[in-house]
Amino acid sequence: MQSLTPQQIRASFVNASRREAAQAPLPPHLDDLAWEDHDVLGWVDPKSPRRAYVVVPTGERVVGLLLRTTNPSAQRPAICTWCEDVKETEDVVLYVAKRAGAAGRNGDTVGTLLHADLSCSRHARRRPGRSEGAGDPEAFIARRVAGLRDRSARFAERVLRAD
Repeated sequence: MQSLTPQQIRASFVNASRREAAQAPLPPHLDDLAWEDHDVLGWVDPKSPRRAYVVVPTGERVVGLLLRTTNPSAQRPAICTWCEDVKETEDVVLYVAKRAGAAGRNGDTVGTLLHADLSCSRHARRRPGRSEGAGDPEAFIARRVAGLRDRSARFAERVLRAD
């Protein structure tokens, strides 16, 4: 992922009001972030754990999304739809994003199951177990990373689309 300034992160939000974007907390340790290890940049609001933010690179630009969950402590084992990590299934929650524009103002939302802490980039880069990809672990990781990028970009495009 390309490095982003705080101003670029705030300007990328497509489903948040100007006020929400201006008041959004920035990711922790932004100055020390290893951008090359992130395919998406996600963080949870430390003052409101039901609110999270994610910045997703798409074909043309980066898209920032404001996400909400109903109860982050009511987690059930599930597979994250972005990184598809089959080992870490305990901390997956349903996140919902308002659609951009008029659709979102009218209450239209889209949802997806994600790791509660939005650590999908780390999960996609996890070394595979024997049954997953022991023959060629680098190729396995590359496929998982490519899948994460594709699925997260498609979700961002669904938020942007005014169906």
